[in-house]
Amino acid sequence: MSDAPDQTAITRAFVLAAGLGKRMRPITATVPKPLVEVAGKALIDHALDRAAEGGITEAVVNIHWLADQMEGHLLHRSGRPAITISDEREALLETGGGVKKALALFGTEPFVVFNSDSFWLEGPKPNLSRLIAGWDPEAMDILLLVAPTATSLGYDGAGDFFMDSDSRLAWRGEREVAPFIYAGVAILRPELFADTPDGSFSLTMLFARAIERERCYGLRLDGQWLHVGTPEAIAAAETRVKESASAS
Repeated sequence: MSDAPDQTAITRAFVLAAGLGKRMRPITATVPKPLVEVAGKALIDHALDRAAEGGITEAVVNIHWLADQMEGHLLHRSGRPAITISDEREALLETGGGVKKALALFGTEPFVVFNSDSFWLEGPKPNLSRLIAGWDPEAMDILLLVAPTATSLGYDGAGDFFMDSDSRLAWRGEREVAPFIYAGVAILRPELFADTPDGSFSLTMLFARAIERERCYGLRLDGQWLHVGTPEAIAAAETRVKESASAS
């Protein structure tokens, strides 16, 4: 990673909040996953509050599943970031297609993409601030926040990435176990979407292209990533939050 990161502030974000939350059922039969509460606050509010703390002033949030609930909740938020809703009621566009639909709102500058269920315990310095400070437009097309697979609470998969000494990322092989998992926050260039399909597609397409060009980098999360993917994971995450609060 370059020693001369870009000094231009990144102040816009896209928050992915349109998914069906199938693994969180039966809760998500009646409540959209971003509105599921952990430690007394909806997951999307955890994400938006982190965005505000990191200097994000404008956020686009896409909605699809139980969209009226999502819209009502977002309209009652106050303070930063200012929210624009990207309505996907007619068709779910996946992660890449959802961002592309709203791309005109971001201009030509890099922006942050958040999964609405991105949830972690902070280390000494906020991770979004670290990610933005680490962005280097000369070297990078994408910068991902990645968490150590071994210490992530509620995650039992094989990981996503290997990271070299320069912080470049590479996918794990089919039968490999990788030391890092995507923590659900990234910085992307808008021009990456120029040669992408219309309609539904995944952001992993852009990750793969950037990895092939050796322009996809990672920043190791400082703290602990909490994977809130199932109803059972909510209680485990809340216990860990309480433990962290009592220890601080």
